Amino acid sequence: MKTFKFLICSVAIVFTSCTSNPPEESAPPNVIIVMTDDQGYGEFSFNGNPVTHTPHIDRLAKEGTRFTDFHVAPMCTPTRGQLLTGMDAFRNGAINVSSGRTLLRPELKTMADVFKENGYATGLFGKWHLGDNYPFRPEDRGFEEAIWFPSSHINSLPDYWDNDYFDDTYIHNGEREAFEGYCTDVFFDESIKWMEKSADSKKSFFTYIALNAAHWPHFVPDRYRDPIREAIGKNPKLFKDLDDEKRKELVSFLAMGANIDNNMGKLLDFLDKSGLDENTIVVFLTDNGSTFGKDYFNAGMKGGKTTLWEGGHRVPLLMKTPQHLSKLPSKIEELCHVQDLLPTLSSMSGITDIPKKLDGVDLSPLLRGEKEKLDDRMLVINYSRMPMFRVNYTNENPAIPMKDGAGVLWKNWRLLENRELYNISTDPHQDNDVAADNPEVVAKMRDHLDEWWDEVKDMVREPQRVIIGSEYENPMLVSACEWLDVFVDQQIQTRYGPRKNGIWHLSVAEAGEYEFELRRWPKESDFSVRQGIPEKKVTDGTFVKGVGFPIYSARIKIGGREKSVKISETDVSANFTFELDKGNIEIQSWFNDQKEEPILGAYYMYINRK
Repeated sequence: MKTFKFLICSVAIVFTSCTSNPPEESAPPNVIIVMTDDQGYGEFSFNGNPVTHTPHIDRLAKEGTRFTDFHVAPMCTPTRGQLLTGMDAFRNGAINVSSGRTLLRPELKTMADVFKENGYATGLFGKWHLGDNYPFRPEDRGFEEAIWFPSSHINSLPDYWDNDYFDDTYIHNGEREAFEGYCTDVFFDESIKWMEKSADSKKSFFTYIALNAAHWPHFVPDRYRDPIREAIGKNPKLFKDLDDEKRKELVSFLAMGANIDNNMGKLLDFLDKSGLDENTIVVFLTDNGSTFGKDYFNAGMKGGKTTLWEGGHRVPLLMKTPQHLSKLPSKIEELCHVQDLLPTLSSMSGITDIPKKLDGVDLSPLLRGEKEKLDDRMLVINYSRMPMFRVNYTNENPAIPMKDGAGVLWKNWRLLENRELYNISTDPHQDNDVAADNPEVVAKMRDHLDEWWDEVKDMVREPQRVIIGSEYENPMLVSACEWLDVFVDQQIQTRYGPRKNGIWHLSVAEAGEYEFELRRWPKESDFSVRQGIPEKKVTDGTFVKGVGFPIYSARIKIGGREKSVKISETDVSANFTFELDKGNIEIQSWFNDQKEEPILGAYYMYINRK
């Protein structure tokens, strides 16, 4: 049963009701991680951006520690999985943004598990993107409080239909719930209210504020656009190569960044006024390189999101800590990676019981000034691409993980795709391949890549399986996002209807009778299977019209068994019942035309164990 509660967040109420008694110094520090989406290293004024004005994030950079050689993955899911497990993406299973490969191995502990087991309250607010179903949801992975949306962005295919960033419906601890306000404002306001309650109960908290902004679609309250337009007008040469549509998108993207900065100010003010700043670690980073940096300002780097160039994975990391935990302000120029945050934050919080086999290292000796250098290390960046992002070394489906899709980082060297070598100390824009001039460096980095691949190659292609029929999620929706190595992830795709199909790799929790409901459109839309729909004006844009198809029958295959049914003009779904045994299964569906020729698979499959 869905529940709908309309909540109005008031910052004034939050501030005046905050605890006036900060935690005792002996209490473990609170930890807040803020991760934004699709902003790169150069999106902030503290890194020299000529258009943006980010005073609150700049304040964090000025008062805390800046990491200047910090790296993530070039896409969001791998970064998020690496953050939460301290392990490379190819070890933890979350290697792609969709295509059945966002699922974090269920046996692994997350950062939330680690903090929860050590007495912390744990909360997630915003983007999860590590699995929409049991046992992969945030509430299954250590978060006691979770307000989130499914898949990669608001208005993704499995998201609540026609969510548009304003007054949306999110998932709150397993139930859909409606909230009032702009998405970024909601996630910050709800997190602040929850942190206040945790502080009032004298319990340290681990808070993960993971934003969908500034991810496409670039919807934002219009008042944030005017200062950006004015700043762009003062720098005409910088934007002379952008057409009107690209410039419009850039304005909205940067306006979303201005809103993020405003909310960071709200968060820092909350910590100051409540006294919580005296015992709170605040971490700020982004999840991959910029989607727009290469078009206007990229801090001297090449590339952006989805690329192995430096601009695809070097991002800002800012960390402000209580005075007794680090030497502030400071700047750290060592080669660091997102996996380092789990062991680092655990160490700074006095937690020693963490998973043993991690790829990340503890950075706290650098923060405390006890060490100036890390031990010599090489990092491997690799991920499973979306099918449209072809790479140079193969014609295979790039969603299939392969060794030569990697970037290897060592000191100032970058070995890309196991063939090109760049020295960013002398060539920061990576224009000159110097592999032929440095065979010893190539050989050393290639040996490391070979050893790394040998460790992960047998596990990385194993599909992680959503569990159906569990007491923890029944009934449930499984979407086309889980078709293995097939990309269908967005409601705009639902609307224009790509003629794609794929296989769900699932696991049956309990033997019994199962009902399967196949749909072209999600339940809450109530559209019929054949129906096309008109475009729709939403708060800050327009959703395109939806294509109708001449669907006359549906077929489903579960293991070696198949069933089919006829579909009438008014049918909203095709329904089937199967007796299933416990264990792993593969399911595929088809919507067919009058000649029983396949058109596309069902984007939405609702499952109920009776």
